[in-house]
Amino acid sequence: MDPIQRAAIDADRLFKLKLVMDETLQFPTEYLFKFIVPVAEVHQILLVLEGMDVDERASSNGKYISVSGKKIFQSSDEIIAIYQKASVIKGIISL
Repeated sequence: MDPIQRAAIDADRLFKLKLVMDETLQFPTEYLFKFIVPVAEVHQILLVLEGMDVDERASSNGKYISVSGKKIFQSSDEIIAIYQKASVIKGIISL
């Protein structure tokens, strides 16, 4: 898949997520992000999650780290912005 196709799919997924959040969540609300990143990229996700309560756990093989971050958000737009910033990190998996 080329980068343009991937960007279009990611944008569509985030748009759908925003619609669901707007329908189901009442803001302000606490939101929990969960990501899996290669060890070499953990510093990047920590920058994206700066200011949040963060928890890190290494995988059993030591190649990946699970990173969770939670914070109170005022709108779905703030949450989507975090996902957009995280999406450029190489090898990231959003849960």
